[in-house]
Parts: sequence; structure tokens; C-alpha cells
Amino acid sequence: MEKVRCLIIGSGPAGYTAAIYTGRANLNPVLYEGIQPGGQLTITTEVENFPGYPEGVSGTDMMDDIRQQAERFGVDIRAAIATKCDLSERPYKVWFDNGDEVEAETIIICTGASAKYLGLEDEKKYNGQGVSACATCDGFFYRKKVVAVVGGGDTACEEATYLAGLAAKVYLIVRKDYLRASKIMQERVLNHPKIEVLFEHNTEGLYGDNGVEGVHLVKRKGQPDETHYDLPIDGFFLAIGHKPNSDLFKPWVKTDEIGYIITEGASPKTCVPGVFAAGDVADPHYRQAIVAAGSGCKAAIEAERYLSENQL
Repeated sequence: MEKVRCLIIGSGPAGYTAAIYTGRANLNPVLYEGIQPGGQLTITTEVENFPGYPEGVSGTDMMDDIRQQAERFGVDIRAAIATKCDLSERPYKVWFDNGDEVEAETIIICTGASAKYLGLEDEKKYNGQGVSACATCDGFFYRKKVVAVVGGGDTACEEATYLAGLAAKVYLIVRKDYLRASKIMQERVLNHPKIEVLFEHNTEGLYGDNGVEGVHLVKRKGQPDETHYDLPIDGFFLAIGHKPNSDLFKPWVKTDEIGYIITEGASPKTCVPGVFAAGDVADPHYRQAIVAAGSGCKAAIEAERYLSENQL
């Protein structure tokens, strides 16, 4: 097995930032980019809220910039996906789908979280052209426009409320005849003059020649009074949750009921000494690139301290 001092699993803002810091600290880190090199930002529209880009930047270009910065400090970046790990004792062992087998003194987990989609082909067709899973990231582009949010929980209500501060009109598409959100979030949505809740509605598809121009809806699906109609909109936001990419590590680290890795307080430390988690895989609340980058920095600093304290 190949032996390394610091292994980073996953890319995106957290992974690449951890790579920059560990590379500068001469830890000779090895980073495996995983299933989506660059993370979720590579499938978003223009990023305007990340410091250092006054004119905005595409998510792909920004991740390329940060990746190149990591390479500048000698980080060994590889294209492969982790398939198995053993964190029972140090050095920790990780296997990859390209045949690599690595023993690491420290591991930084940056595998992210994937937004849940409805499973419609149109979601893929219009991804980045009117379909988004992050209102905070993309809401600005829909100022004074009409948008729809899918979901009935706290996240959907928060997204709808946020978008209502920007858009001219927000439709909240709810499959059931009630909201699952907390009472206070329900009140905010139901009493907001710009938000209209469409109860008992399902999305059947999207339409538009140059991006999303509307949504195909069905009301009271399967009922005698089932109704199909089209609703003109400019943007379609998914808010039905995220799935942390933590399954590989669940036998070893603590996670919450959804799967987010639990760390010690505000630190990136997991319950396994020398194993750290950064970015969206350990962040159920913010899911922002700048927050992920900061957590990658913290994980790298902690990894360096761990190696130093244990004379590894």
C-alpha cells in the first residue's frame, strides 16, 4: 500500500482549500477528486458572492483557479473515487476505483452533499438554465422575475422567503395538502404577500426554448378532479433536501439522522483521531462555497497539528 501523511477525499472548495493549506505546510497531501471534480459549483450558474471575483465568475472557472493554486504547492491531485475504507486503526486505509490502495496518517473528508432532485429529465435539460438547488447561490439572477420552489419543509419555506426578497412572485409547489415546516416558517410563508402556496401539486416537467419559461403542473394527482395546467415562471428551485455523501464513512464516524458527519463543536474533528470532515458533508445549515473553503482551511490546520503532536 502507498503511504501518505495526509489524504484528502473529495474536491470542491473544501477539498481544494485543504489541499492548498496542507501543501504549503509541506505535508505532501494526496487529493482524490471523487465523482464530481470541483464539486457542485461546477454545475451552477455564475458565482457572484465569493470574495475576490468582483465581476463574478463561473463555478467551473473558480474551481479551476483554486485547483491550480493547490497544484502550485505540489499537491498530488488524482481522478478516482473512494470505494472502501478502514478507519479502525492508524494508519487508515482507503481503496479507490482505479486500483489505488492508500495508507494515511490523517484523512480530510470533503465528499460534499448532493441536492435531491425530482428525477425529471427536464431538470437535467435546464440545469444552469433556470433550474437550481440553491436560492442563496442563484436567487440574485431572478430579481423582479417569477420563480417556483418545490418542497414543503423548513428548507423550502426558507428558500421561498429568501427569494421573495428578490423576485416579483414566488410559487411554492407542495405535493401534500399541508406544509411540513415548523409553525413559524409556515406563518412566514402563508402570510407573505409575494408567496403563493400551491398545495396538492406535482411537477410533471418544464418547458422553454431558451431556458425555463414555465412548469407543467398537475393538481390533485390521481383524484377525480385531477387538473393539468402550465404555469409561466422564469426559475425553478429544488428544496427537497440534500444527501450527504458520507455512506462510505458511516461505520467509523458519527453522523446525524440525515447522514451529515458530526464534528466536535466548531472544529472539523470527527470521533476518529486524525480524521477530519470539511465542507457540505458536515454542514447541514449553510452549504456555501465560502463556508466550505473556511472549513477546509480549519481541517488542514488541525491535520498539521495532529501530525506534529503525534510526531508523524
